[in-house]
Amino acid sequence: MIMSKLTPAIERESDQKPVVVVKLGGSMLDRLSEEFYQSFTELREHYHCIIVHGGGPAITLMLKRLNIETEFYEGFRKTTKETLEVVEMALSGKVNAQITAELARQSIRAIGLKGSDARLLTAKFIDQEKWGYVGTIEHVETDLLLRCLHADYMPVIAPLGKTTGGQTVNINADLAAAAVAKSMNAEKLLFVTDVPGILRGGKAIEDTTPEEVASLIETGLIYGGMIPKVNAAVEALSDQLQEVMIVSGEQPLIKHNQLKGTRIQARRKEGVK
Repeated sequence: MIMSKLTPAIERESDQKPVVVVKLGGSMLDRLSEEFYQSFTELREHYHCIIVHGGGPAITLMLKRLNIETEFYEGFRKTTKETLEVVEMALSGKVNAQITAELARQSIRAIGLKGSDARLLTAKFIDQEKWGYVGTIEHVETDLLLRCLHADYMPVIAPLGKTTGGQTVNINADLAAAAVAKSMNAEKLLFVTDVPGILRGGKAIEDTTPEEVASLIETGLIYGGMIPKVNAAVEALSDQLQEVMIVSGEQPLIKHNQLKGTRIQARRKEGVK
């Protein structure tokens, strides 16, 4: 099992704790374990936590029930005005509420937010002709998130944005999580999956780099649905965000003060093998 040691920030005052952003994919929501949610209690002793979630399966199910056809183009859901209404209902009314309720069961004061609330996520259209009401993030209102964190509320963000013209748009959750992590100067970004990390010989790899990830994809060790997950993790790396982790939602995120998963580093730290 993979371990990633927590930083010396454990000793800091609560308002000086580093930030960790956790991205929950919509396909994982009904598979998250009780231990996974419980682990946030321990994680929050060391970090300010922010969750950004998807909701693809819930959106698809609601569209089917309403007999609304949907289509994808180059990996993005084409979002018509009619589809956008369903996306908002599914993300904020069902998925966001489900996550905050589970956290409340752990006595965590979680606050559900749409990225379109108070211009938390200011966005612009990617290509309205191709994808309709789908956007990419231009600005994150970090002051709102900081106020929540310093008041001991844990933000749970639905990936919706608002354009400068006031139009709500659908945003890819991976891109939203990466933008929030970058804007909040997060120390870590965790991508929650159905496996305990990148596996080799049945065991999770402890540490890797973007170059090694590319090699593992080329040799077929990383395949199928794991490819877009690790690619999203690699693309999130930056000069500021030096570490992204692939973790499991079917086990605790943290145990004995150590994060569990595969750590992808922009630059391998000295001494790490």
